[in-house]
Amino acid sequence: MSSGKGLISVTGQPISRRTAIKVTLGGATAAFAGLAAPPVIAAGNDKLLIGVPSSLSTPYGVADDTDHLNGTTLAVEEINAAGGVLGREIELFTPDVDKLNPESCRAAIAACIDKKVHAISNAFVFAPIPAMDESVKYKAPYLQGNTQRDATLAFKADPVKYSHCFQTDPSEVNYGWTYPIWLKKMEETGVWKPKNRKIHIVAEQVGYCQTILKAAREAIPNSDFELAEVTDIQYPVNDWSPVIQKLKEVDAGAIMIDHWVAAEYAAFCREFSADPVPGSLVYLQYGPSQPEFLELGGSATEGFCWSTVLGVYGDKIGQEFRQKYVARFPKFEGNMGLVYTGNGYDIVQYLKLAWEATKAPEDFAANCKWIRENPYRGVCGLMNMNNEYQEALHFPDNGFGNQAAELEQGMGQLFVQVQDGAHKIIWPNEIAESTLRPSPWW
Repeated sequence: MSSGKGLISVTGQPISRRTAIKVTLGGATAAFAGLAAPPVIAAGNDKLLIGVPSSLSTPYGVADDTDHLNGTTLAVEEINAAGGVLGREIELFTPDVDKLNPESCRAAIAACIDKKVHAISNAFVFAPIPAMDESVKYKAPYLQGNTQRDATLAFKADPVKYSHCFQTDPSEVNYGWTYPIWLKKMEETGVWKPKNRKIHIVAEQVGYCQTILKAAREAIPNSDFELAEVTDIQYPVNDWSPVIQKLKEVDAGAIMIDHWVAAEYAAFCREFSADPVPGSLVYLQYGPSQPEFLELGGSATEGFCWSTVLGVYGDKIGQEFRQKYVARFPKFEGNMGLVYTGNGYDIVQYLKLAWEATKAPEDFAANCKWIRENPYRGVCGLMNMNNEYQEALHFPDNGFGNQAAELEQGMGQLFVQVQDGAHKIIWPNEIAESTLRPSPWW
């Protein structure tokens, strides 16, 4: 595991872990500020191509992939406006992908290989191993936010085969492992006074959600809460009424909705707000991060909590990125996606640093080695993938391994509450923008 040697910040300068938080985006060129400057990209020079598989035609995944593509585009525009990388302009190739279809995931990577891309940047797919297996034929740096331990276990089992596959965030197991810790921290605020110690989990059947459920089952017995009930759901959920009725019957003090689709979360909030479980702290797994959650849920989303292991911090670096992003994509003013916007941006900046360090973008092995050995502090925290899973370290430490003891040694899991119609980070305290508020149904 890396000791921190080679740590790089968003400005491209070496920094220590302790000083990483103080670095700002001031040294980066704004998205449009340099467009009028004299071009410094050499005429006729070969371009650097990044493959960005994106959901363009499926009914799901579009919000996350739009965020990722927008963040990627912002970084590319900044870099190209400042002269490119080694005098070469960056271009994007965006093949369509169906995240739930293994063959489509494989085909999207194959399309990138056919285009001879220099790297692949992807938000996530739900069939990560078929995509990884296809990429083995080429081995260009493959950086993604899959958030899936099954995929990083594949790396651990065969690090030579998957040496080029980097998961830029912690795995989904951390959602389940950290959940009871968060509950205790919220109780300690004195704002939430649990009416009982019961937890009720509603779990969707996709493997990602089931892994989170399994991790929660592992962690809850070590806490002073108890798992009282698990209710299964299947995407698509057309009617939340039976689920809400079950929630009312169990009447748990803490409720987790372990799902992933923002539009369906919005529908849940509307139904739950009209007929709530009084006093329950309701946590929605990840999906509210997508802009359509607030768009569709409106005022009914007030007071609900959610979290992400990958998200734009609310510190100076994160706030400056948010301002730049909204200036470039004004339609997201007041409702910016906080996850893959930053991840898409960070991945391109990371690749830029690797290419400049090796001076050989075509040398895939050299660039993968540099990425593995040089952690990078971006707008979403520190990506240190020099470990047995080749995935980012998780903060706060939940005791289950591949954790960071301090925020600047890893990537902070952000716990968020909808407050006054906006997402506010409420924990960990090191990067909180607000504190827990009473929910309307309390």
